Amino acid sequence: MTMLRWVEWTGHGLQHVELGDENGRFTADAIVIASDPAMFGATFRIVADEDWLVRRVEVAVSGGPSVLLQSDGRGNWNRDGQRVAHLAGALEPDISATPLTNSFPVRRLRLRKGESAEIRTAYVELPALDLFADGQRYTCLEEGRRYLYESLDSDFRAELAFDASGFVMDYPGLFRRLA
Repeated sequence: MTMLRWVEWTGHGLQHVELGDENGRFTADAIVIASDPAMFGATFRIVADEDWLVRRVEVAVSGGPSVLLQSDGRGNWNRDGQRVAHLAGALEPDISATPLTNSFPVRRLRLRKGESAEIRTAYVELPALDLFADGQRYTCLEEGRRYLYESLDSDFRAELAFDASGFVMDYPGLFRRLA
């Protein structure tokens, strides 16, 4: 089992993620203790297939709401068993409290240096668990190591550093990897 830990760039928040394999499917189980911009605790579980397409996302806020998202791997999502039409075309989730979800598009897209791609994600905003489609662009700056992330709905952008396994090391302004 592989473990990853990130701390918030400026706050005191911490997250612990355990990566595993269940019958050929990638799994990630996490505990998040957030302090910036809001204080809350949450857990999440992500299950992806052998092509790194996410099929299931479970998120629960401590003492608050929870949500179960399921995907067919072709951009169709259900929330707690009900189709979510406004997420059509989103292949990956993007959970606001973790940089782990940035690994899914980077691994799926396999961009070469200088290449970029625009995607839609199923964005999960914590702690409220608001859910919306989010347009994003990834540009490869150094294959397998550095990517420029850009929001297509705002002027937010960040240069993300990844390790050799495809997991975020540094997400400037938001997260820094400990282990």
